[in-house]
Amino acid sequence: MFRKEFSEVISQTGMIPAKDMRHLLLDKDPKEISELGLLDLDFFDDIKFAKLLAEKYELTFIDLSKAKIKERTLKLIKKSDVVKFRVLPIQKTAKAVSVAIYDPTAMNFRAELQTVFQHQVEFILTNISSWNKIYGRVTESIDELLHTIKEVRPEDQVDNDSINEDDSGEEVIGYVNRLLAEAFIKKASDIHVEPYEKVFRIRFRIDGTLHEIEKPNMKLMKPMISRLKILAQLDISEKRKPQDGRIKLSIGGKPIDYRVSSLPTLFGEKVVLRLLDQSNLQLDMTKLGFEAKQLEVFKNGIYQPYGMCLVTGPTGSGKTTTLYSGLADLNKTTTNISTAEDPVEFNLEGINQVNVKKDVGLTFSSALKAFLRQDPDIIMVGEIRDLEVGEIAVEAALTGHLVLSTLHTNDAPSTITRLLNMGIEPFLVVGSLNVVVAQRLCRRICTECREVVPASEEELIACGYAPSSAGKIKVYEGKGCEYCNGSGYKGRVAIYEVLDMTPMVKDIVLKNGSADEIKKQAIKDGMKTLRMCALTKVAQGLTTLEEAVMNSASDKF
Repeated sequence: MFRKEFSEVISQTGMIPAKDMRHLLLDKDPKEISELGLLDLDFFDDIKFAKLLAEKYELTFIDLSKAKIKERTLKLIKKSDVVKFRVLPIQKTAKAVSVAIYDPTAMNFRAELQTVFQHQVEFILTNISSWNKIYGRVTESIDELLHTIKEVRPEDQVDNDSINEDDSGEEVIGYVNRLLAEAFIKKASDIHVEPYEKVFRIRFRIDGTLHEIEKPNMKLMKPMISRLKILAQLDISEKRKPQDGRIKLSIGGKPIDYRVSSLPTLFGEKVVLRLLDQSNLQLDMTKLGFEAKQLEVFKNGIYQPYGMCLVTGPTGSGKTTTLYSGLADLNKTTTNISTAEDPVEFNLEGINQVNVKKDVGLTFSSALKAFLRQDPDIIMVGEIRDLEVGEIAVEAALTGHLVLSTLHTNDAPSTITRLLNMGIEPFLVVGSLNVVVAQRLCRRICTECREVVPASEEELIACGYAPSSAGKIKVYEGKGCEYCNGSGYKGRVAIYEVLDMTPMVKDIVLKNGSADEIKKQAIKDGMKTLRMCALTKVAQGLTTLEEAVMNSASDKF
């Protein structure tokens, strides 16, 4: 909600026209900070605005855009209190807590804030953009989130409070809710619930790496697994066969889908939950991590009226995100788009998404055949797994449709040879294929504890840097801090290899050339390999040399 007192302060400065103020005041969500909408106004200079307020209210102005605020300092206050008071703790001493504000009327809450921090409070005025950058790091505590967890069922089939209404017992319900809240806060992509003979283990996959969270009491094992299966609407009496389901929850007001898989193991059922957070889905191609030339080639491939665009890489490398970003860019009211997925991960409005179900005969090939009778413009197939699907996809690409799909290969050139090995004729591959993208995800160095580490020129040259540039490269690593839980990494960054089907590459394919021959020609035509792209990210200080080498191991130098 936009604070009324602050709107009066703004009006007094005369920096914001009345019509823009009215637009900002329309937002009445008490959980949102509407003042941040000022940053969307092209004419608004937040530095100038902050300096004007600092002078008027006799406060010290500091631009905190590059400040390093310790994680434990930010945890001095709940997120709900940040929203309530519009303050962020930036430093704590034995005598006082310094808080950053962009709204001088926040000083009216001095007494309440001193109760919250149990210290004297000192106010520092900063600009809204740097305040917002720090605010982006503040997350709800587990206790705050526990009260917000609600189950969501389609068409209001179940009351939102139903998450607390089964026979699992309050202890188990509370434990599962806390587990889901913790995974949400830590931005885990997967939760592994694993039974063994003498221990019961829970692990989170964070930034691509599994971390053991804890070993709960064995008595919780069966009730907890039953609880998860009930939420996923699985058969709790069936313990001999694998089952798949889905949980839809709202946590902290955000819709979260969990793709649930149960698997019978020697000592009980293992359950894995894949977290699908719609709010974290990146659909802007310019922010995925493509380099300028790579993005140009990829866009040129998907903007063709027909043909096939393939994305390749291992499971969990971000292929779906890349395809979804392409579809989002192509999604117009004048275009008919259909997808066949196994399973559908995110709902995209305006796109006809089909969940593949083998048990009823709805396979990739049958879905593709049906699409071709639905007057399609663009088709996405979750994966080309065999010759039948490959042939239908190629036929669709050659008959005026744009086809997007994935394959599991090590690099972009190998994708072409994989299609040929399936039995698709070289002239059909050349005639249908527009572009191939290979990708990986490297762990991103934590910005809070990043530091330069020594690396010899010989080591850098061995990794792939040119001798002329090896001596100029700075290599960074994260030493580990509270913000990254001691790992030295926070988040991930994508690396790409984008193969353009140039005339010379097509000529090699028609002659049944090998993947190495295709790769050499593609590099001559301007393609950057996965290793080259990864080394660029290292030079930019985004990832480590170890991550770069590990995620581009298939490249030969």
